[in-house]
Amino acid sequence: MLYLYHKEASKPQLTLTGDEHKYIFKVRRHKLDDVLHLRNLRNNTIYSYKISFIDKRSSILELQNSQELVIKPHKTLHIGWCIIDPKSVEKVLPSLNEMGLEKITFIYCKRSQKSFKLDFKRLEKILLNSSQQSGRSEMMNLETVESLEKFLELYPNSKMLNFSQNNFIDQCSFNTIVVGCEGGFTKEEVTLFKEENIVGFDTPLVLKSESAVCALASKVLL
Repeated sequence: MLYLYHKEASKPQLTLTGDEHKYIFKVRRHKLDDVLHLRNLRNNTIYSYKISFIDKRSSILELQNSQELVIKPHKTLHIGWCIIDPKSVEKVLPSLNEMGLEKITFIYCKRSQKSFKLDFKRLEKILLNSSQQSGRSEMMNLETVESLEKFLELYPNSKMLNFSQNNFIDQCSFNTIVVGCEGGFTKEEVTLFKEENIVGFDTPLVLKSESAVCALASKVLL
C-alpha cells in the first residue's frame, strides 16, 4: 500500500477507528511513531502523518508535512463500455485502474441487458483500494449514458473497437473508444461510425468484452 485514503487528510490531527484502524495496525503491522502517507483524492497532495497514539480501538495521527505529488500515466484513455454483467466489471476494474485508465462511460447498448445495474458505491470502493495499492493520485471517473447515440453526442470523435482488417489498434491514435458488450454491436450501431473510425486487434480470435477492455488499455497506456 503506497498511501491510505482518508477524506479528511490535510487536517492537523486525525483519529482512525474501525476498518481503517484494523487495516493499519492488524494487517499492515504499523506501530507507534511510524509515518503514514495519506491522500484525500480531492487534490494531488500527499500528507505525511506520524502515529502518536494507539490502543485496541483507535489511533491518533499527527500531520508532519505535505507535498504535491502527481502519479498518473503519460497517456490518457477514455473507454465507452457497453454494459455487461457487473460482476465481470468488478473483476477487471482494479487492473484497469492500475494501468491508468482515465474514465469509463458505461453505455446501455442495444445488446446490453437492461436488468444489469451498476453499484457505483461498490465500484468506487474497489477503485479506492486499487488506488491505494498502485499509488494513483487521481480517481478514475465513472459515468453512465442511456444509449450509444447519446454517447456520440457527448464524444463525437470516438472510435469503435470492432472487427477490422485495415485499422489496427497499433496504427491508430485516439483518446476515446467504444467497446461492445457480449454479442457485439448491432448493424445499426456500427453504421453510427465512419469506416475509418472502426479499429480492431490484429488477431483472428474473439475476445470477451472485459478481455478486450484490458487488452485495449494495456496497448494504449503501457
